[in-house]
Amino acid sequence: MDVYAQIAEKIIAQQESIIGPVAIEQAKQVGGLKIDWPKHEISLSGDEAKVIDNLVEKYKELFGQISVEVCKEAAAKVASQLTGDELPKSLQ
Repeated sequence: MDVYAQIAEKIIAQQESIIGPVAIEQAKQVGGLKIDWPKHEISLSGDEAKVIDNLVEKYKELFGQISVEVCKEAAAKVASQLTGDELPKSLQ
């Protein structure tokens, strides 16, 4: 699983621990994100950083800024593998 897929998986898992299955349903609505949650398999297509930004934005629309902070925290360890230019804007 590439770094962006790992970031998406960490974000979705953390959101799921807080809001339950709604987290998966919301993630499935994000374009460029393909999810097989029972297997925790995630793939991204297109501009992967933008897909992550869209995922974070999806949660922000529902639950506000606190969900963005949850996403940043969930992704921090994996996101540290990316350079500044590669890091999705929503996680900076």
